[in-house]
Amino acid sequence: MTGDLSILIYHRVLDQRDPLLPGAPDQRTFARHLRLLRRCFRILPLELALDLIAQDKLPARTLAITFDDGYADNAELALPVLRSLGMHATFFIATAYLDGGCMWNDHVIEQVRRLPAQQYTLAQRLQLIDDILARLKYLPFAERQQRAIELGATPLRPLMMTGAQVGQLAAAGMGIGAHTHRHPILACMDDHEAARDIATGKALLEQLCGQPVTLFAYPNGRPGADYRPQHANMLRSLGFRAALSTSAGITRPGSDLFQLARYTPWQTGSARFLLAMLLNRYRTGALHGASC
Repeated sequence: MTGDLSILIYHRVLDQRDPLLPGAPDQRTFARHLRLLRRCFRILPLELALDLIAQDKLPARTLAITFDDGYADNAELALPVLRSLGMHATFFIATAYLDGGCMWNDHVIEQVRRLPAQQYTLAQRLQLIDDILARLKYLPFAERQQRAIELGATPLRPLMMTGAQVGQLAAAGMGIGAHTHRHPILACMDDHEAARDIATGKALLEQLCGQPVTLFAYPNGRPGADYRPQHANMLRSLGFRAALSTSAGITRPGSDLFQLARYTPWQTGSARFLLAMLLNRYRTGALHGASC
C-alpha cells in the first residue's frame, strides 16, 4: 500500500529575522527545520514523489519542499542549506519579476517599513500590511499593480532572482516550476489572458533552465477564490503534469493532481513547527506512523 505525501511551501529564507515578515525563517532556522523534518519524514523531490504515487510505491511519511515566487534569497540562502544537507526543493517562479522586478506586496511592505517608528507599534504595522494587502489583492491585475506602486515604496535592494540564479538552481539539480508570468489572481482575469500569462511563464523558465517545466503552483492558490476548473484545463493543454494549491492537506493515491495540497510552516520555532506539521497530518487522518 502506498504512503502519503506532505508538501511544504516556503517563500523566503532571510539572512536575519525581519519583524515585518514573521513567517519567514532566517537561514539558521531553515536549516533547523530541515534537520527536524529529516528525522520524521522521507524527503524526496516532488517530481519523484509524484512518479512513485503513480506507481503505487510511495513510501510512508514522504515530504517534498517547495518555494513560491522566486525571491533571490532562495538561491543565495536556501540553496546552500539544501545542498549541505543533501536535500531537494522545487522552486515555483513568477518570471516577470526576474532581474530587478518587484512584486506588488513588497511595495506595500516597504512603505510600512518606512513609517515613523515612534508613531506605529510593530503590531500596528503588521495589521496595516494585512489590511492593505487584503484590500488590493482581488482588484483587477493592472489596477492592483498601479495602486500598490502608488501606495508603496521600492525596496532598497532587488528582492527577486536573476535569470542566472534560476539556471543555478536547475544546475544544482533543484526542481523548477511555473508560477505564471506576472503572478495574477487567475480567477480575476479573462480566460485568454490567464492562459497567455501561464504559457509565457512556462516558456521563459524553459529557456532559462534548458529543460521542460511540467509543475505549476497557482498564485495565492485557494480553490474557487484564486483559480477555477478551467485553469486546470489550461495547464493540462499546456503540458503540465500537476499543479499545487495552498489548501492544507495530504496527497494520497487518487488525489487530484491539479489541486495538490500544501502546508505553510508559519511557526519558526522548532517545537511549534514540528507540532504544526504533525497536527496537519492528524487533521487529514495521516498521523499513523508519524513518530519521530
